[in-house]
Amino acid sequence: MENQKEHFRHILLFYFCKGKNASQAHKKLCAVYGDEALKERQCQNWFAKFRSGDFSLKDEKRSGRPVEVDDALIKAIINSDCHSTTREIAEKLHVSHTCIENHLKQLGYIRKLDTWVPQELKESQLMQRISSCDLLKKRNENDPFLKRLITGDEKWVVYNNIKRKRSWSRPGELTQTTSKADIHQKKVLLSVWWDYKGIVYFEFLPPNRPINSDVYIEQLTKLNNAVEEKRPELTNRKGVVFHHDNARPHTSLVTWQKLMELGWDVLPHPPYSPDLAPSDYFLFRSLQNSLNGKNFNNDDDVKSYLIQFFANKNQKFFERGIMMLPERWQKVIDQNGQYITE
Repeated sequence: MENQKEHFRHILLFYFCKGKNASQAHKKLCAVYGDEALKERQCQNWFAKFRSGDFSLKDEKRSGRPVEVDDALIKAIINSDCHSTTREIAEKLHVSHTCIENHLKQLGYIRKLDTWVPQELKESQLMQRISSCDLLKKRNENDPFLKRLITGDEKWVVYNNIKRKRSWSRPGELTQTTSKADIHQKKVLLSVWWDYKGIVYFEFLPPNRPINSDVYIEQLTKLNNAVEEKRPELTNRKGVVFHHDNARPHTSLVTWQKLMELGWDVLPHPPYSPDLAPSDYFLFRSLQNSLNGKNFNNDDDVKSYLIQFFANKNQKFFERGIMMLPERWQKVIDQNGQYITE
């Protein structure tokens, strides 16, 4: 390879002495050796060197850091601190950061933004997540209950849903800016409960009526009526298996008394675990994706949109959201309680 490079340079010097320019020399060389023989930019560089009076055809010895580096050392540094920059790795291994970038690319590493999680989990919280998931997984294996499961939650739906866009810019130019949605803007609070077949019951709360225990108990009564009407098989057989998160209105004493009165089997849910709540990891994510860029004029517009959104989802959609629970339980166990990030 080195001999071939030097051979090409002899040819370039020959054409330089014949009075040809770099472009002409490049065309003649490629006509004989193929288009990939030498880049035109390389020809131009060598011609510039010849014009300066330097007719040496060998590469100059390079000073500075060596470019050879053991991939295992790079992996070890990343495993010890996955936030290490290419320059930090280069300094530790005494090579150029360009060399590290090339090796990382060959190793298949890409740089990603950290994913936001609800909070840093303490060891006791990690153990609680593992314990809950193990319990639910084993219970479902012994007595499958997912087709009896009804789950629900609340979500604010704002009038103006801003969609952040990507834009092209040149190096050094400022990126385009987009204002975040005003947290005090008009919005509607959606409460929804669903199972593997679809929506069982949903409602919109008046703007100035927050969710508290009294409101939640009223909602549970309406939900029970909807279950008796839409899912009579649940009330006639083994009964409802109910899932909600640990929001204060959901865990108050009066709420527990109401749930006992209804006779529903309430599943345990570890604190700070939206990744184990089907509404959060599935239904609301799909809803928010559909809302991006949408603007509404009033509550009725929002409600009409949400009604249509739910109506357009078939049973397979809802079934997928519920039936992925065992896989997520196992994943939490495998990850020693850490959050599922996607």
